[in-house]
Amino acid sequence: AVDWAYRFEPYAVDAIESIFGRLGVAAGTELFDMACGSGFAAARAERLGATVAGLDASADLIDIARRRTVDADLRVGDMFALPWGDDSFDAVTSFNGVWGGCTDALVEARRVIRDGGRIGLTFWGPGRALDLRDWFIAVGTATPSIGTEMIGLAQIGTPGVVEEMLHDAGFASIERYGTPSIIESPDAEALLRTMRSPGLVEPAIAASGLDDFDRLTLDALAHCRADDGSYRLVNELTCVVATAT
Repeated sequence: AVDWAYRFEPYAVDAIESIFGRLGVAAGTELFDMACGSGFAAARAERLGATVAGLDASADLIDIARRRTVDADLRVGDMFALPWGDDSFDAVTSFNGVWGGCTDALVEARRVIRDGGRIGLTFWGPGRALDLRDWFIAVGTATPSIGTEMIGLAQIGTPGVVEEMLHDAGFASIERYGTPSIIESPDAEALLRTMRSPGLVEPAIAASGLDDFDRLTLDALAHCRADDGSYRLVNELTCVVATAT
């Protein structure tokens, strides 16, 4: 959780700033961040003056989020059964927390958003740049069960899929665009700690062993290594913004 919070999660900073701008997050905004992780986005919303709530399945990440945003209402829970009442928020965000097959989570998001409120989502999609693509493929190939799950999750990136999910959940005026997403590490060991941190890879590490996982990671990301041994992964996040009807 610590490596995710401080090494990986800053990948979304440009998308967070962009989506907060489009949603008009400011003083007085009541914002809910779904699958809020370690509170990286929630902390930024709080600094803008928003009243922030968040939920994540990981108690370890919520512990970090509570240190970052001491005034936020942050809870451990299930995004398919949100513990807030109807019409509780002006806006909902989820940064790489909603994927293919998660329409019911969007239905819950719509329930807690007031009419006319807005939602902002990000996910890895068919962007112009995705240095992570070879790594995703390598992890999926090494652990077929994970690969099958990743393919299902990634369906949200197919044009038209998220639009249909949002429409079915009660949203309209859907806008899709891309933002840059950069992951930097000073050396191979720092990169490996970063890439071991997403929850999705835990079964892959358990199946293949840490040494084999590290080898496939360094092989898949060798093209991102600079002459000084540092790594810079250039990606594009797909962003989607919609309005609750």
